[in-house]
Amino acid sequence: MHHGGIYAEEIAGKAYDTALLRRFARYVAPYRLAIMVVVLILPLVAACRLAQPWIIKLAIDNHIISGKLAGLEVIALGFLGILIVESLLSFLEVYLLQSVGQRVMSDMRAELYRHVMHLPVTWFDRVPTGSAVTRLTSDIEVLGEMFASGIITIIGDVLLLIGIISVMLWMNLKLSLVTFSVLPVLLYVAYTFRRRMRTSFREVRARLGTMNAFLNECISGISIIQIFNRERDEERRFSLLNASYRDANMPVIFWDASLYAMVEALSSIAVALIVWYGGGEILQGALTFGVLVAFIQYIEKFFGPIRDLSAKYSVMQGAMAALERIFALLDTPANPVYNESRNIDKERAEELPPALGPVPLIEFRDVSFSYQIGNDILSGFNLTVQRGERIAIVGESGGGKTTITRLLTRLYEIERGSILLAGIDISELDLAEVRSRVGVVLQDPCLFAGSIEFNISLGNEQARLRVRQAAAAVGADRFIERLPRGYDEEVRERGSNFSVGEKQLISFARAVAFDPEILVLDEATASIDSASEQMIQEGITGMMQGRTSLVIAHRLSTIQNADRIITIQNGVKAEEGTHEELIRAGGIYARLHQLQFKGM
Repeated sequence: MHHGGIYAEEIAGKAYDTALLRRFARYVAPYRLAIMVVVLILPLVAACRLAQPWIIKLAIDNHIISGKLAGLEVIALGFLGILIVESLLSFLEVYLLQSVGQRVMSDMRAELYRHVMHLPVTWFDRVPTGSAVTRLTSDIEVLGEMFASGIITIIGDVLLLIGIISVMLWMNLKLSLVTFSVLPVLLYVAYTFRRRMRTSFREVRARLGTMNAFLNECISGISIIQIFNRERDEERRFSLLNASYRDANMPVIFWDASLYAMVEALSSIAVALIVWYGGGEILQGALTFGVLVAFIQYIEKFFGPIRDLSAKYSVMQGAMAALERIFALLDTPANPVYNESRNIDKERAEELPPALGPVPLIEFRDVSFSYQIGNDILSGFNLTVQRGERIAIVGESGGGKTTITRLLTRLYEIERGSILLAGIDISELDLAEVRSRVGVVLQDPCLFAGSIEFNISLGNEQARLRVRQAAAAVGADRFIERLPRGYDEEVRERGSNFSVGEKQLISFARAVAFDPEILVLDEATASIDSASEQMIQEGITGMMQGRTSLVIAHRLSTIQNADRIITIQNGVKAEEGTHEELIRAGGIYARLHQLQFKGM
């Protein structure tokens, strides 16, 4: 099953709300002025709400019961005026808070995206795509809900509660103490529910990430699922994940409903106590009817924020769980070159040794690397490449061919040995500098939604100036210029409106447009049909002109003209030479060649 396996996310341990909120405050700080305005509004709103029961008490005791209608209209107009002021202040409060919430979400989403872009490839090897997307979307949206529910207005709720307690104690001490006898029970309920709701919310966020990862995988592989008639099987798998997510939400619903019900029950009990005790006091002449009505209204206003706090608490727990996951991702170490200088000598990086000389352009010195500890992919690998050379690398699957290119572009960091670029260790060079000198074309071309021009230039201004020249160099211009909109033709998701050969030519043009010094072709013709091969070969020839190239090849027919061919076996260099030399040697390359061309 997908869930419970590699897709199941780790549920975080105990979290401290104050630590999370202190860290979150950094994102709110730029909007402190709007927050300060809201904080200033909150006491005014609380004062308006506190005044309303008191005005009703005055109307009852001073006018209605005594039959003095003179002046009652003034009290009524005052009450109406307070309601209007409260409404206007509440509108401004909500507008400011939610607008700040949207800006904070935008800032956090942008920072999270920047961080994800700089994470090492090893992180993406471990974390499902859907889980990463969940952090950037729904986890951030939960923070928006936190602002929408009025996290800052909790201050106003607390002020209102303090004001109500103070006014009630001032109006009648005994009746207040009777009313507040339910508060210890309320505090105990809130404390008990707190930890249980947090645990449930963590489970919900983790299950959502797992389900999103599964959906991303299925949608990406929909053609395989349909070809092999696995729709029902995948539906069953999704049903299990969907049920898991649903079941994770059930405790949240239970505790939320329980807390709300308990608050409602305690509110009713408090009103009952007021009626019971206050009614007796009125009969004894110790309490006026206006005070009793005011007390009932105050207790309703008292439990109003408590009810809101229970709902806000539910949202806050969801937000805390989301913040845990967001900050856990932000705390994942990015590639070190983005966080520290590592003593980079930028002048050396920008002034690599010029033209041919004794220093090779690329040199691997006793390089060892493993994706998993104890399982070396490369072991003491050595290779030198001079400027302008065309080097082909062949060997069995899993032998380390692609790993060589990944290490050269520093997608992964080597464990032992060193890789030099024009005599300088690439670990001492700026990462952007290294990658700007290396252009890579993969077996599966990656196209993005947008125009053909964008897919070739990727938005780089310098590359955009070379788009047409690059397309002509690899022969892509022949099919692009036949399209209705030419270079402005839209590319659908994953380039579904182009053939494999056309997509590969676009990726070739991309590599040329960025004008790299070193060109890496990682089995760039492996998925090309025979009819497209001639077109692709012409593109490769145009692309290699004037460049140093490393070609990882499955089809040996595509590399026979290489200056040197390197055979990799079990992570070490087994053979080296030209096509003719290796055929005469009768070794690994000769056997591979014989197997491929047997019967042709």
